[in-house]
Amino acid sequence: MKILVAGVGNVFLGDDGFGVAVARHLAGRELPEEVVVSDFGIRGVHLAYELTGGAYECTILVDAVSRDGPPGTLYVLRPSPGETPGTFVDAHDMTPDAVLALAGALGGGTGRVLLVGCEPEDVSPGMELSAPVAEVVIRAADLVLELISEQIAAASAVAGQKEAQP
Repeated sequence: MKILVAGVGNVFLGDDGFGVAVARHLAGRELPEEVVVSDFGIRGVHLAYELTGGAYECTILVDAVSRDGPPGTLYVLRPSPGETPGTFVDAHDMTPDAVLALAGALGGGTGRVLLVGCEPEDVSPGMELSAPVAEVVIRAADLVLELISEQIAAASAVAGQKEAQP
């Protein structure tokens, strides 16, 4: 099973850089060999093309997500084309749901998609995360690692069931 962890967001808009910060943190951690971590930043079109290649059975997007919770609240969402699970923060309108819709329009299957989102406090110009968002970067990275483990375990269970069938 190949898993893509994609950090998205604009590092020049405060908390919108959350996904990038988590991706950078994960890049320094030991990960299973089937996991690729990439900082896509504001390159949503590149992410859509990456998803259409069919190389990943699961993609975990990491981004700032406004869902009216307290700043620093973490969410795990399961977005899909045509469904918007909240208002996503992105300066260039390539929100995770728009990326998924573009990937679908390009004819590619995205596989399973999860979104680890963080409620932003401040997305005004600036390169620093607000205190509540900065405080949860490591916890978000740990959450991504948990999701990776769950996805690998689920894929192994399915593979085991297929082998057990006559």
